[in-house]
Amino acid sequence: MAGLRVFISSTCYDLSLLRSQLRVFINSMGYDPIMSDYEDVLYDPRVHTHTSCVDEVTNCDVLILIIGSRFGGKATIESLNRINFDKIENESLSVDFLKEKEALSVTQLEVLKAIENAIPVYTFIDKKVWHDHALYEKNKSKDIIDQIVFPSIEKQETAKFIFNFINFVRLRTQGNNIFTFEKGQDIEEILKKQWASYFQRLLYEQRFADAERKRIDILSDQFEDLKTAILTSISNVDQREIARGIVRYRKLFDFLFSLKILTPSYLIDTNDNWDELLQYAGIRDIIDLNNLGIDYSRRPMRSRTFLIRDDYSFYEYRFSVDHLGELSLDWSTFIVMEHESRKIIVETLSEMPHGMGPSLVRLVNKDFREVLDSLQHPNDN
Repeated sequence: MAGLRVFISSTCYDLSLLRSQLRVFINSMGYDPIMSDYEDVLYDPRVHTHTSCVDEVTNCDVLILIIGSRFGGKATIESLNRINFDKIENESLSVDFLKEKEALSVTQLEVLKAIENAIPVYTFIDKKVWHDHALYEKNKSKDIIDQIVFPSIEKQETAKFIFNFINFVRLRTQGNNIFTFEKGQDIEEILKKQWASYFQRLLYEQRFADAERKRIDILSDQFEDLKTAILTSISNVDQREIARGIVRYRKLFDFLFSLKILTPSYLIDTNDNWDELLQYAGIRDIIDLNNLGIDYSRRPMRSRTFLIRDDYSFYEYRFSVDHLGELSLDWSTFIVMEHESRKIIVETLSEMPHGMGPSLVRLVNKDFREVLDSLQHPNDN
């Protein structure tokens, strides 16, 4: 079985001794270090070496970023084109360093590629650099910033690029761990603790997930047994149909009752089809974010489907449009039932607590057109 592939991203000239030490450490853990200065990277002769380094990141499992005194070589245009900057801009609260993409280093591109591909990044910053970064943050908006000498930085003209990149890493929306170090042993000790704790967390989550699945399976079996027992105990055919209806249409009416305008009296008496029912509820359109090419899983709004009202306020709906299609089929079978049976089902379900509730169907009194624009252009706000 192949070992864990650990990409070490840093400048090489000033950190060569530290990189060598980490290579020994990673090998001792039984993992495979991937380092450009040890020919671990596949250098494709058809592209620049910078591009090969960036491409190699996607073949790794973990990336270790080490930030020291040097900025490193500027990346080539070819390697810059390997990065999806639109995606990266949503990954941090500080993206100032991206304003000058042509000034990025190949080390920075390696990290951006890892983030783009959701590869875990462990960031280690030299304590002296971290101290100077704090000094930079306090004075960067002042006129004197260009007169300040940062002792930890080898070339002063690169200081702002290093410090702004640190801001990007520490203000990531997730995976923004920062560790400082003075010597290689510090990094080794931190990595051993972090990886052991992470593995322990994964084992716990697996145990919890297995236990939860078993609990749900048991509850499902008990529910089916209970439902069967109740239905078989009802001898009257009409009563049995009503009992089945209460079980079958529970989710449908959880949804319908969340659209406040749909009263029990309307639901009992109407012969409207599904489209007419939504129109009566003031729903003018249904939008699925998937169809708009929006990655809703990385957006602040958890819903993927929106029911747009006549005034452009909207309901957030946590399920897909396909789920609404299933509810529409249930509605088509419900409205052909006998009126008395419908009445009993509606009145019974209206008195029960509604499982979907406001957390799954939620009215938002905002203009959906403005919300949609902010989702499509998150960095314009």
